[in-house]
Amino acid sequence: MQGKPDIRLVPSVVSGDPNDRRSIITAASIPAKKIGIRVPEPVSMALRKYPQLVIVRGDWEWYKQCSEGFIDICRSYSPVLQQFSIDECFIDMSLRCIPENAVAVATQLKDQIKSTLGFTVNVGVGSNKLLAKMASDFEKPDKVHSLWSSEVESKMWPLPVRDLLWVGKKTEERLVAYGIKTIGQLAAIGMGSLTRLVGQKFAVQLHENANGRDDSPVETEIAEAKSYSAERTFPKDLLDPKDIDRAMFNVACIVAHRIRRDDFRASCVSMFVKYKDFTVAQKQTTLDQPSDVTAIILNAARKMLPEVWDGVTPIRQVGMGVTKLTHESAVQMSLFEDPKMEYYREWDRQFDEDRARYEDAKMLAYERKKKDDALVFTYPDGEAALKAAKSAIKGHPTWRFNRVTTPDGTVCFEIVEERKVLERHIALFS
Repeated sequence: MQGKPDIRLVPSVVSGDPNDRRSIITAASIPAKKIGIRVPEPVSMALRKYPQLVIVRGDWEWYKQCSEGFIDICRSYSPVLQQFSIDECFIDMSLRCIPENAVAVATQLKDQIKSTLGFTVNVGVGSNKLLAKMASDFEKPDKVHSLWSSEVESKMWPLPVRDLLWVGKKTEERLVAYGIKTIGQLAAIGMGSLTRLVGQKFAVQLHENANGRDDSPVETEIAEAKSYSAERTFPKDLLDPKDIDRAMFNVACIVAHRIRRDDFRASCVSMFVKYKDFTVAQKQTTLDQPSDVTAIILNAARKMLPEVWDGVTPIRQVGMGVTKLTHESAVQMSLFEDPKMEYYREWDRQFDEDRARYEDAKMLAYERKKKDDALVFTYPDGEAALKAAKSAIKGHPTWRFNRVTTPDGTVCFEIVEERKVLERHIALFS
């Protein structure tokens, strides 16, 4: 449109500011991928591979509109839909079509998206979510591929082991070093050997997936959080322990605030550091009892820092997470409880109040920005907003609701009839 080359046909990427060392590539054209440029890698690394690379800034608002239009079309084919990412979803089509005409229906869906929204998609058709996802990653673009259970041996097993969903670079290196180069070889290896390579839990998942088995349903409901995490990337690599500790404190405040906001306590704390070459060192520990206190989570991470950082290598990013969550509020009393615990809890309470005021201001700004004909309702948390949205659509068979997270982090449930937004149910907290 601007008289320049079509960026889909030349080596090009979508990213942030190319002058910012923290900018990461979020999408790459097929010509860019052919010369070795990958997602996600720093812009600086990609430019070293190809100095003439075309870099285009991302436009989140536009992506959001495209994503909503894409999901709307997909939902018109089946109400049983699970959004997997901004541009991917699973659709349960078992009530609409049979395997014999599934490819024809998928082709119709693909062509409707292209003619309506102007961009192409790949559609994978399979007898479960894993196989559908694997099929969607076959030859691109603008293609429909099928992968049924009976075709796993011929279509999936010859593929490199890295092509299997959830197999990352580190796992690939470990498997290849053991002589497992294809998905078929992974499917054939004994569970004992695989467990020694990747651990028992992951071994079971890999073995099932390599054999094309996946019994997870297409989930239309929003699942309750199983973990919380946050991280911070620095403009310049950090080496001073005081600066690193300050960054860990900021991250711990965010994580602890989020679990308190959702009335959780966590039993497991993990932390990681990332270096300038993007290698990651991580560690986790179990608390004596579940907690939502910032100081306890932070101190657990502080004790693990010497195990992941040598004290001399500059750090690019630190992150922290909590898992093994519970809503139980009862805690076991200890004779050796930190005498400052009441102070810690009072500090957390004040932090939460300050954070709430900040988030209220964000919500009001969002309401002003989004003011239109839709009715706007606000609630203290996401659970209340979801409950109200579900209640609103009862008795209205043509209404449905979508969960939307705005760029500023505000959670919103929109009541939609066809393409018109009727109501917005907004949570105060992001």
